[in-house]
Amino acid sequence: MTEGTTSAAAEGGDTLTRLEQEGEIAADYLEGLLDIADLDGDIDMDVEADRAAVSIISDSSSRDLQKLVGRDGEVLEALQELTRLAVHRETGDRSRLMLDIAGFRAKKRAELAELGAKAASEVKSTGQPVKLEPMTPFERKVVHDAIAAAGLRSESEGEEPQRFVVVLPA
Repeated sequence: MTEGTTSAAAEGGDTLTRLEQEGEIAADYLEGLLDIADLDGDIDMDVEADRAAVSIISDSSSRDLQKLVGRDGEVLEALQELTRLAVHRETGDRSRLMLDIAGFRAKKRAELAELGAKAASEVKSTGQPVKLEPMTPFERKVVHDAIAAAGLRSESEGEEPQRFVVVLPA
């Protein structure tokens, strides 16, 4: 291997190690939270798309974990930010960690990918831009990815919390 290849591989390994460390810190933080709230749940850690991904799953009734998701994922969003802050406190680095609880984000991701595909199909057939409803940054990212996979481009417009995706013709 050349020196450039070696350093790129080492940098990739360093990134993976850092993301795994973020996942470990987040898991410890979330386990403490589950203990305090007296909720049952298992922590699953992974690295997806250059970010740590932590999930809380349960074999028992996921109704208990729904309390941690909240209406439209509002509690989940807040817990994700608190978890990112806990990671930041330990590492000193900003975290882009993604948290999923009881499969909420996974289900939402599938719904949003379908929404993006439908919007892309509409734009292809009409040739006119399509504006979607306001979304969170996570939701917009999933839709942007679906639009790109359909061979079109998209942009985010507006100001938070009313920021939305516009699907543009090719």
